[in-house]
Amino acid sequence: MITDGVISDMVQTKEAVVNASSLPLSIIIVGVGPAEFDAMEELDGDEVRVSSRGRLAERDIVQFVPFRDYIDRSGNQVLSMARLAKDVLAEIPDQLLSFMKSRGIEPRPALSSSPLPELHRHI
Repeated sequence: MITDGVISDMVQTKEAVVNASSLPLSIIIVGVGPAEFDAMEELDGDEVRVSSRGRLAERDIVQFVPFRDYIDRSGNQVLSMARLAKDVLAEIPDQLLSFMKSRGIEPRPALSSSPLPELHRHI
C-alpha cells in the first residue's frame, strides 16, 4: 500500500491487521510525503505487537517504510530504489516462516540428490 500517513479509521485498521495476522499474508506500506507516520509505525508492530479489543496479532505481518528516507540527494536513484526494495521486502521471509511454524507446516525434503539431467543443445 502507498499512503500519505493519514488513517481516519485506526480502530478498524488495527482490527483488520489483527484478524489478518492468522492468514498467509504480508502487508507492505510505503509512506509518501511530509506527514508524520506514527500510525504506520504502530501498525508495523516491530516494537509492540498490534492489538485490537484485547486481542494481540498472532504475528507481525506489516512492514512500513517512509519513502522520504530513500530519496538520494546526490542523484543516485538506482541505489536509493535498491535500498528501498531491500528494506520493503526485508521482513517477508520471517513473516512467511512465522506463518508456516504457527501451522506446523514443515518444508518437504529434497526430491532427489541425483545430478541434474544433461541438457542437449538444439541448433
